[in-house]
Amino acid sequence: MGVLLAVLPLSEAMSLHAITQITSNGWRGLIWIKNVRIKPAINFLLGSSIAFAAWSFWHYIPSKPIALIALGLAPFIVHFIPDRLKPNPENLLHGICYGASSMTLMLLAGVSGPLIDTFFLGGKLDRREIVATKAVCQVASHAAKLVYFGGLVNQTVMLDPTMISIAIVVTIAGTSLARPILEAMSDTAYRHWAGRIIMVIGFVFLFRGIYLLFV
Repeated sequence: MGVLLAVLPLSEAMSLHAITQITSNGWRGLIWIKNVRIKPAINFLLGSSIAFAAWSFWHYIPSKPIALIALGLAPFIVHFIPDRLKPNPENLLHGICYGASSMTLMLLAGVSGPLIDTFFLGGKLDRREIVATKAVCQVASHAAKLVYFGGLVNQTVMLDPTMISIAIVVTIAGTSLARPILEAMSDTAYRHWAGRIIMVIGFVFLFRGIYLLFV
């Protein structure tokens, strides 16, 4: 998302990212379809739907610096969540709160992975169930983002079909190549590395957004 924001106008970046992520997560969901947990997915998507309905009336489009700052802050937001508020994916209220928050972050920054990760990591799902169920939720969330930026708030988004095709092919290849790595990892290693990689990337985009805000 950060790379796309650097080379494309915001609405185009959001729309192309949505297309690639729908493809990526859709493919991932098919690969792990037997591991999808229905109840946590429904809880999360209910909250996402409520937030999307509210944003549909607002029609807000963030500037690039704001989007980058939100993108950079996303991995750190979860560290300020008190322990008593740690989520249980099986809890309907938790799903609504995290789903609504994630959709809000999705439409501000283009991604909401850290919050979704926190939601599913808070329960007793194993790494395969986390990956599979998160993929289903991500397909729906990015589809909402595509509707929002690709037509609802901007009627002039134009994307190069060649660029879309290349992005889809690369996305499917990357998702497929990731499967043996995930299979080789333990649940502990998965949780350890996922959080640290995301935080490093977050620092880069946070400082980039702050820089653009003041130049």
